[in-house]
Amino acid sequence: MALETDPLTEPTPTGGGAPEAAAPPAAELPPDALLQRWPRTVRRLHEAVDQVVIGQPMAVDAVLYALLARGHCLLIGVPGVGKTLLVRTLSRLLGVPFARIQFTPDLMPSDITGTEILEEDHATGHRRFVFAKGPIFTSLLLADEINRTPPKTQAALLEAMQEKTVSIAGKVHRLAEPFLVLATQNPIEQEGTYPLPEAQVDRFMLKLRVTYPDKVGEKEIMRRMASREKPKVDPVLTPDDIKKMRDVADAIYLDEKVEDYIVDVVFATREPGLYKLDRLDKLIEYGASPRATIFLAQAAKVQALMSGRAYVTPQDVKTIGPDVLRHRLLIS
Repeated sequence: MALETDPLTEPTPTGGGAPEAAAPPAAELPPDALLQRWPRTVRRLHEAVDQVVIGQPMAVDAVLYALLARGHCLLIGVPGVGKTLLVRTLSRLLGVPFARIQFTPDLMPSDITGTEILEEDHATGHRRFVFAKGPIFTSLLLADEINRTPPKTQAALLEAMQEKTVSIAGKVHRLAEPFLVLATQNPIEQEGTYPLPEAQVDRFMLKLRVTYPDKVGEKEIMRRMASREKPKVDPVLTPDDIKKMRDVADAIYLDEKVEDYIVDVVFATREPGLYKLDRLDKLIEYGASPRATIFLAQAAKVQALMSGRAYVTPQDVKTIGPDVLRHRLLIS
Protein backbone atom coordinates (compact mmCIF):
# COMPACT_ATOMS: atom_id res chain seq x y z
CA MET A 1 0.00 0.00 0.00
CA ALA A 2 1.38 3.41 -0.91
CA LEU A 3 0.39 6.77 0.52
CA GLU A 4 1.08 9.33 -2.21
CA THR A 5 2.77 12.61 -1.27
CA ASP A 6 1.09 14.87 -3.82
CA PRO A 7 -2.69 15.38 -4.04
CA LEU A 8 -3.99 14.07 -7.33
CA THR A 9 -7.50 13.49 -8.54
CA GLU A 10 -10.39 11.86 -6.77
CA PRO A 11 -9.50 8.15 -6.26
CA THR A 12 -11.32 5.43 -8.15
CA PRO A 13 -11.58 1.69 -7.47
CA THR A 14 -8.88 1.10 -10.10
CA GLY A 15 -6.29 3.45 -8.61
CA GLY A 16 -5.55 7.12 -8.03
CA GLY A 17 -4.23 9.33 -5.30
CA ALA A 18 -5.50 11.82 -2.78
CA PRO A 19 -8.33 14.20 -3.70
CA GLU A 20 -8.19 17.97 -3.45
CA ALA A 21 -9.85 19.20 -0.24
CA ALA A 22 -13.04 21.11 -0.91
CA ALA A 23 -13.77 24.41 0.82
CA PRO A 24 -15.79 23.72 3.98
CA PRO A 25 -19.11 25.49 4.62
CA ALA A 26 -18.47 28.46 6.92
CA ALA A 27 -21.47 27.60 9.08
CA GLU A 28 -19.94 24.24 10.03
CA LEU A 29 -16.56 25.55 11.19
CA PRO A 30 -15.53 25.79 14.87
CA PRO A 31 -14.72 29.24 16.30
CA ASP A 32 -11.42 30.80 15.13
CA ALA A 33 -10.39 31.61 18.70
CA LEU A 34 -10.28 27.94 19.66
CA LEU A 35 -8.47 26.98 16.45
CA GLN A 36 -5.78 29.60 17.04
CA ARG A 37 -5.38 28.62 20.68
CA TRP A 38 -4.65 24.93 20.14
CA PRO A 39 -1.36 25.14 18.16
CA ARG A 40 0.02 27.43 20.87
CA THR A 41 -1.06 24.94 23.53
CA VAL A 42 0.66 22.11 21.67
CA ARG A 43 3.89 24.13 21.55
CA ARG A 44 3.66 24.75 25.30
CA LEU A 45 3.18 21.02 25.91
CA HIS A 46 6.21 20.16 23.79
CA GLU A 47 8.34 22.76 25.54
CA ALA A 48 7.29 21.46 28.96
CA VAL A 49 7.92 17.81 28.00
CA ASP A 50 11.36 18.72 26.60
CA GLN A 51 12.34 19.88 30.08
CA VAL A 52 11.98 16.30 31.30
CA VAL A 53 12.06 13.93 28.30
CA ILE A 54 14.54 14.38 25.46
CA GLY A 55 13.81 13.73 21.81
CA GLN A 56 10.29 12.25 21.75
CA PRO A 57 8.11 14.87 19.99
CA MET A 58 6.28 12.26 17.88
CA ALA A 59 5.29 10.34 21.01
CA VAL A 60 3.85 13.52 22.55
CA ASP A 61 1.78 14.16 19.43
CA ALA A 62 0.57 10.54 19.37
CA VAL A 63 -0.69 10.80 22.94
CA LEU A 64 -2.53 14.00 22.03
CA TYR A 65 -4.06 12.34 18.96
CA ALA A 66 -5.36 9.49 21.11
CA LEU A 67 -6.52 11.75 23.93
CA LEU A 68 -8.53 14.15 21.77
CA ALA A 69 -9.87 11.45 19.44
CA ARG A 70 -10.97 9.28 22.40
CA GLY A 71 -8.61 6.46 21.46
CA HIS A 72 -5.70 4.57 23.01
CA CYS A 73 -2.03 4.29 22.15
CA LEU A 74 0.46 1.39 22.02
CA LEU A 75 4.09 2.47 22.45
CA ILE A 76 6.71 0.08 21.10
CA GLY A 77 10.32 0.61 22.14
CA VAL A 78 13.32 -0.97 23.83
CA PRO A 79 13.79 -0.41 27.58
CA GLY A 80 15.32 2.85 28.69
CA VAL A 81 14.04 5.22 25.99
CA GLY A 82 11.77 7.10 28.39
CA LYS A 83 8.32 5.65 27.66
CA THR A 84 7.22 5.52 31.31
CA LEU A 85 8.74 8.92 32.12
CA LEU A 86 6.98 10.44 29.11
CA VAL A 87 3.55 9.18 30.19
CA ARG A 88 4.05 10.26 33.79
CA THR A 89 5.14 13.74 32.66
CA LEU A 90 2.17 14.12 30.33
CA SER A 91 -0.24 13.20 33.10
CA ARG A 92 1.08 16.15 35.14
CA LEU A 93 0.89 18.52 32.20
CA LEU A 94 -2.66 17.45 31.36
CA GLY A 95 -3.80 17.76 34.97
CA VAL A 96 -5.44 14.31 35.05
CA PRO A 97 -5.13 11.39 37.50
CA PHE A 98 -2.46 8.84 36.60
CA ALA A 99 -2.01 5.16 37.43
CA ARG A 100 0.62 2.62 36.39
CA ILE A 101 0.21 -1.15 36.17
CA GLN A 102 3.29 -3.32 35.78
CA PHE A 103 2.06 -6.32 33.81
CA THR A 104 3.58 -9.60 35.01
CA PRO A 105 2.79 -13.30 34.36
CA ASP A 106 1.01 -13.65 37.72
CA LEU A 107 -1.18 -10.54 37.32
CA MET A 108 -4.90 -11.33 37.67
CA PRO A 109 -7.82 -9.49 36.00
CA SER A 110 -9.07 -8.36 39.41
CA ASP A 111 -5.69 -6.69 39.99
CA ILE A 112 -6.64 -4.34 37.15
CA THR A 113 -10.38 -3.86 37.44
CA GLY A 114 -10.86 -4.31 41.18
CA THR A 115 -13.01 -6.79 43.08
CA GLU A 116 -15.80 -7.07 45.63
CA ILE A 117 -14.72 -7.59 49.21
CA LEU A 118 -16.80 -8.63 52.21
CA GLU A 119 -17.06 -5.78 54.70
CA GLU A 120 -18.60 -5.89 58.15
CA ASP A 121 -20.47 -2.99 59.71
CA HIS A 122 -19.10 -2.87 63.27
CA ALA A 123 -22.16 -0.99 64.53
CA THR A 124 -24.76 -3.48 63.31
CA GLY A 125 -22.68 -6.59 62.71
CA HIS A 126 -24.15 -6.90 59.21
CA ARG A 127 -21.91 -7.91 56.34
CA ARG A 128 -22.06 -6.70 52.78
CA PHE A 129 -20.02 -6.79 49.62
CA VAL A 130 -18.26 -3.54 48.72
CA PHE A 131 -16.54 -2.90 45.41
CA ALA A 132 -12.87 -1.97 45.80
CA LYS A 133 -11.82 -0.13 42.64
CA GLY A 134 -8.70 -1.21 40.83
CA PRO A 135 -6.06 1.05 39.22
CA ILE A 136 -8.03 1.15 35.96
CA PHE A 137 -10.30 3.76 37.59
CA THR A 138 -8.14 6.69 36.55
CA SER A 139 -7.82 9.01 33.56
CA LEU A 140 -4.37 8.16 32.22
CA LEU A 141 -3.51 4.47 32.63
CA LEU A 142 -0.01 3.24 31.83
CA ALA A 143 -0.06 -0.49 31.04
CA ASP A 144 3.66 -1.19 31.29
CA GLU A 145 4.93 -4.19 29.28
CA ILE A 146 1.40 -5.30 28.48
CA ASN A 147 2.65 -8.42 26.65
CA ARG A 148 4.11 -9.92 29.84
CA THR A 149 0.73 -11.06 31.18
CA PRO A 150 -1.46 -13.92 29.89
CA PRO A 151 -4.31 -13.22 27.43
CA LYS A 152 -6.94 -13.70 30.16
CA THR A 153 -5.55 -10.74 32.08
CA GLN A 154 -4.96 -8.71 28.94
CA ALA A 155 -8.64 -9.18 28.12
CA ALA A 156 -9.56 -7.33 31.31
CA LEU A 157 -8.83 -4.14 29.39
CA LEU A 158 -11.09 -4.90 26.42
CA GLU A 159 -14.38 -3.62 27.86
CA ALA A 160 -12.70 -0.62 29.45
CA MET A 161 -10.98 0.42 26.22
CA GLN A 162 -14.08 0.03 24.05
CA GLU A 163 -17.02 0.90 26.30
CA LYS A 164 -15.27 2.97 29.01
CA THR A 165 -16.94 0.74 31.62
CA VAL A 166 -16.01 -2.15 33.93
CA SER A 167 -18.47 -4.95 34.75
CA ILE A 168 -18.04 -6.68 38.10
CA ALA A 169 -20.58 -9.11 39.64
CA GLY A 170 -23.31 -8.00 37.27
CA LYS A 171 -22.82 -4.29 37.98
CA VAL A 172 -21.49 -1.82 35.43
CA HIS A 173 -19.09 0.84 36.70
CA ARG A 174 -18.35 3.81 34.44
CA LEU A 175 -14.80 5.06 34.09
CA ALA A 176 -13.69 8.66 34.40
CA GLU A 177 -13.52 11.09 31.49
CA PRO A 178 -11.12 11.46 29.87
CA PHE A 179 -9.89 7.85 29.93
CA LEU A 180 -6.79 6.90 27.98
CA VAL A 181 -4.77 3.66 27.98
CA LEU A 182 -1.11 3.99 27.05
CA ALA A 183 0.44 0.53 26.78
CA THR A 184 4.15 -0.16 26.34
CA GLN A 185 5.67 -3.22 24.73
CA ASN A 186 9.27 -4.37 24.37
CA PRO A 187 9.79 -5.59 20.78
CA ILE A 188 13.07 -7.39 21.43
CA GLU A 189 12.83 -9.65 24.46
CA GLN A 190 10.39 -12.48 23.75
CA GLU A 191 11.02 -14.85 26.66
CA GLY A 192 8.23 -14.68 29.22
CA THR A 193 5.91 -12.73 26.94
CA TYR A 194 2.50 -13.44 25.40
CA PRO A 195 1.30 -12.17 22.02
CA LEU A 196 -1.44 -9.59 22.22
CA PRO A 197 -4.78 -10.89 20.87
CA GLU A 198 -5.75 -9.29 17.57
CA ALA A 199 -9.03 -8.09 19.11
CA GLN A 200 -7.07 -6.12 21.70
CA VAL A 201 -4.45 -4.75 19.32
CA ASP A 202 -7.25 -3.49 17.07
CA ARG A 203 -8.67 -1.42 19.93
CA PHE A 204 -5.56 0.74 20.04
CA MET A 205 -6.00 3.76 17.81
CA LEU A 206 -2.27 4.23 17.30
CA LYS A 207 0.86 2.13 17.43
CA LEU A 208 3.97 4.25 17.74
CA ARG A 209 7.63 3.24 17.63
CA VAL A 210 9.68 5.05 20.29
CA THR A 211 13.27 5.18 19.03
CA TYR A 212 16.68 5.94 20.50
CA PRO A 213 17.67 9.62 20.88
CA ASP A 214 20.43 11.08 18.74
CA LYS A 215 23.91 11.84 20.12
CA VAL A 216 23.05 15.38 21.18
CA GLY A 217 19.91 14.19 22.94
CA GLU A 218 21.67 11.34 24.70
CA LYS A 219 24.37 13.66 25.96
CA GLU A 220 21.70 15.98 27.38
CA ILE A 221 20.00 13.01 29.06
CA MET A 222 23.30 12.08 30.71
CA ARG A 223 23.79 15.62 31.99
CA ARG A 224 20.27 15.88 33.41
CA MET A 225 20.44 12.54 35.18
CA ALA A 226 23.76 13.57 36.77
CA SER A 227 22.31 16.84 38.02
CA ARG A 228 20.81 17.18 41.48
CA GLU A 229 18.15 19.60 40.26
CA LYS A 230 15.22 17.76 38.77
CA PRO A 231 12.91 19.73 36.45
CA LYS A 232 9.39 20.43 37.64
CA VAL A 233 6.39 20.78 35.35
CA ASP A 234 3.09 22.51 35.98
CA PRO A 235 -0.25 21.63 34.34
CA VAL A 236 -0.78 23.18 30.91
CA LEU A 237 -4.33 21.85 30.45
CA THR A 238 -7.21 20.89 32.71
CA PRO A 239 -9.79 18.11 32.20
CA ASP A 240 -12.28 20.85 31.23
CA ASP A 241 -9.86 22.13 28.56
CA ILE A 242 -9.54 18.60 27.19
CA LYS A 243 -13.32 18.28 26.95
CA LYS A 244 -13.57 21.58 25.08
CA MET A 245 -10.83 20.61 22.64
CA ARG A 246 -12.51 17.27 22.03
CA ASP A 247 -15.67 19.13 21.09
CA VAL A 248 -13.68 21.35 18.72
CA ALA A 249 -12.03 18.29 17.13
CA ASP A 250 -15.46 16.73 16.59
CA ALA A 251 -16.53 19.90 14.76
CA ILE A 252 -13.60 19.83 12.30
CA TYR A 253 -14.98 19.59 8.76
CA LEU A 254 -14.41 16.35 6.84
CA ASP A 255 -15.28 16.65 3.15
CA GLU A 256 -16.93 13.72 1.38
CA LYS A 257 -13.99 13.42 -1.03
CA VAL A 258 -11.62 13.01 1.90
CA GLU A 259 -14.01 10.45 3.42
CA ASP A 260 -13.85 8.50 0.15
CA TYR A 261 -10.06 8.74 0.21
CA ILE A 262 -9.92 7.28 3.74
CA VAL A 263 -12.20 4.40 2.73
CA ASP A 264 -10.08 3.74 -0.39
CA VAL A 265 -6.87 3.63 1.68
CA VAL A 266 -8.39 1.04 4.02
CA PHE A 267 -9.90 -1.01 1.19
CA ALA A 268 -6.53 -1.01 -0.58
CA THR A 269 -5.13 -3.01 2.36
CA ARG A 270 -7.83 -5.64 1.81
CA GLU A 271 -7.91 -5.82 -1.99
CA PRO A 272 -4.63 -4.34 -3.28
CA GLY A 273 -5.25 -5.64 -6.79
CA LEU A 274 -8.22 -3.32 -7.29
CA TYR A 275 -5.91 -0.36 -6.65
CA LYS A 276 -3.11 -1.48 -9.00
CA LEU A 277 -1.02 -2.72 -6.07
CA ASP A 278 -0.74 -6.31 -7.31
CA ARG A 279 2.73 -6.77 -5.79
CA LEU A 280 1.18 -6.38 -2.32
CA ASP A 281 -1.60 -8.89 -2.93
CA LYS A 282 0.41 -11.91 -1.75
CA LEU A 283 2.09 -10.03 1.10
CA ILE A 284 -1.03 -9.07 3.09
CA GLU A 285 -2.94 -11.90 4.76
CA TYR A 286 -5.66 -9.68 6.27
CA GLY A 287 -6.28 -5.98 5.71
CA ALA A 288 -7.32 -3.30 8.15
CA SER A 289 -10.63 -3.58 9.99
CA PRO A 290 -13.45 -0.97 9.93
CA ARG A 291 -11.94 0.49 13.11
CA ALA A 292 -9.08 1.71 10.91
CA THR A 293 -11.56 3.79 8.89
CA ILE A 294 -13.07 5.25 12.05
CA PHE A 295 -9.72 5.99 13.67
CA LEU A 296 -8.23 7.49 10.50
CA ALA A 297 -11.08 9.98 10.31
CA GLN A 298 -10.93 10.85 14.01
CA ALA A 299 -7.14 11.18 14.10
CA ALA A 300 -7.08 13.24 10.90
CA LYS A 301 -9.48 15.72 12.51
CA VAL A 302 -7.13 16.09 15.47
CA GLN A 303 -4.18 16.53 13.10
CA ALA A 304 -6.06 19.35 11.38
CA LEU A 305 -6.85 20.92 14.74
CA MET A 306 -3.20 20.74 15.82
CA SER A 307 -2.32 22.55 12.58
CA GLY A 308 -4.83 25.29 13.35
CA ARG A 309 -7.19 24.35 10.50
CA ALA A 310 -10.94 23.89 10.61
CA TYR A 311 -11.00 21.21 7.91
CA VAL A 312 -9.21 17.95 7.09
CA THR A 313 -6.88 17.68 4.10
CA PRO A 314 -5.57 14.49 2.47
CA GLN A 315 -2.15 15.31 3.94
CA ASP A 316 -3.64 15.01 7.44
CA VAL A 317 -4.66 11.44 6.59
CA LYS A 318 -1.19 10.68 5.21
CA THR A 319 0.54 12.14 8.26
CA ILE A 320 -1.35 10.01 10.77
CA GLY A 321 -1.97 7.01 8.48
CA PRO A 322 1.13 4.89 9.27
CA ASP A 323 0.55 5.02 13.03
CA VAL A 324 -3.12 4.04 12.60
CA LEU A 325 -2.51 1.23 10.11
CA ARG A 326 0.82 -0.18 11.33
CA HIS A 327 -0.69 -2.77 13.67
CA ARG A 328 -3.80 -3.62 11.65
CA LEU A 329 -2.23 -5.46 8.71
CA LEU A 330 -1.46 -9.17 9.07
CA ILE A 331 1.46 -9.99 6.81
CA SER A 332 1.51 -13.34 5.01
